[in-house]
Amino acid sequence: QGPLVESGGGFVQAGGSLRLSCATSGHTFNGFNMAWFRQAPGKEREFVATRTWTGGRTYYGDSVKGRFTISRDNVKSTVYLQMNNLKPEDTAVYYCAAKLGGKNPNFNEKDYDYWGQGTQVTVSS
Repeated sequence: QGPLVESGGGFVQAGGSLRLSCATSGHTFNGFNMAWFRQAPGKEREFVATRTWTGGRTYYGDSVKGRFTISRDNVKSTVYLQMNNLKPEDTAVYYCAAKLGGKNPNFNEKDYDYWGQGTQVTVSS
């Protein structure tokens, strides 16, 4: 088990909600930008959301703006992704990622240092 562990995925009908959690094990990830990416079958991994360590600024992919919210609980060392009004096209494996250096946002998966194992989200129409 790595330092990032996702949970909260599952099966939901279109229009429903899920909250994903990313627990950090053995490391607080203070000073790290945290992010969520997703990968659907046959597609490349896609940026979903990120939250900078400095200032707690949040950024979202165009396809999820207004529906998803990334947040962080430093006491629990956990990052969340609240997903509302889910659509079938949101079906994917969702990954949590961390990158040291928390002032500027990072949108490219290659920038990230740590990854979780992923959690499956399936949205039915």
